Amino acid sequence: MSIPSYDCFIEPLLRTLAAHPDGMPARDAIEAAADALELNEAQRRALLPSGRQAVYRNRGGWAHDRLKRAGLSSSPRRGYWQITPAGLALINAHARLPADEIERIARVDMERRLRSNADGDVSQAAAHGATTASLASPEDRLGEALEEMRASVAAELLEALARVTPSDFEGIVLDLLLRMGYGASAEDLQRVGGSGDGGIDGIISLDKLGLEKVYVQAKRWQNTVGRPEIQAFYGALAGQRARKGVFITTSAFTAQALEFARSVESIVLVDGQRLALLMIEHEVGVSTRAVKVPRFDSDYFDFDAG
Repeated sequence: MSIPSYDCFIEPLLRTLAAHPDGMPARDAIEAAADALELNEAQRRALLPSGRQAVYRNRGGWAHDRLKRAGLSSSPRRGYWQITPAGLALINAHARLPADEIERIARVDMERRLRSNADGDVSQAAAHGATTASLASPEDRLGEALEEMRASVAAELLEALARVTPSDFEGIVLDLLLRMGYGASAEDLQRVGGSGDGGIDGIISLDKLGLEKVYVQAKRWQNTVGRPEIQAFYGALAGQRARKGVFITTSAFTAQALEFARSVESIVLVDGQRLALLMIEHEVGVSTRAVKVPRFDSDYFDFDAG
């Protein structure tokens, strides 16, 4: 079940504040609004892409931001929210806030930007798009944009991997494993691939003496990898008296292949989608740029009264 967008928090949050006209802790107000929306435990555990904040708390915070901008609530002190006379009047005037009133509050920032448009002419389609976008918090929109870019880059990586030679693919896989921390240096990675490789394309030494090794098979395939290929790799590991193996492919694995790998517990399977995401995470064939996201620092303004 999806978590309600932040506009859904506006009315329950405002009614919660109305029930506590002297104000209340922000955390308690958000929890009360979440209770009113009947959020379950799974919804409350969901985190933003950054992993630093619960999604519902973030959306409750943005709902209050819109209420403040509309003059319906205030923050008399840090972490404390209070309804304003205008907010109380609005709640008292309606048993249930009209949908267009909630939309007006949710769009208060967007309306200001539309009015300041230099051309002074905003089409209905553009206004409708702005309305839809305004119902997602900035963090939500940023997270969605990042996910979209990540998916796009992952698709481009898989297309590029499909064009490289098998030998180059083996090298890319070893580069990735090195970036992931397998082996202290490039000298700890040994290319083996070629005819007569016995099902082994690379060997990674996890220690300087080479006592602990991971054996790698890298297959740039279009077809799904089945159980026979994984069994053959397992046999190659046994021939080397190896205890750890990684089978990486640009395609996917059958259910039987996955089941066999789970049963032997010594082989890790990495399909094309996971490979692309790992390459993005560890910046192999991918470049990134830092984006500075401003966030208000309330601690800076938390001066002692004395």
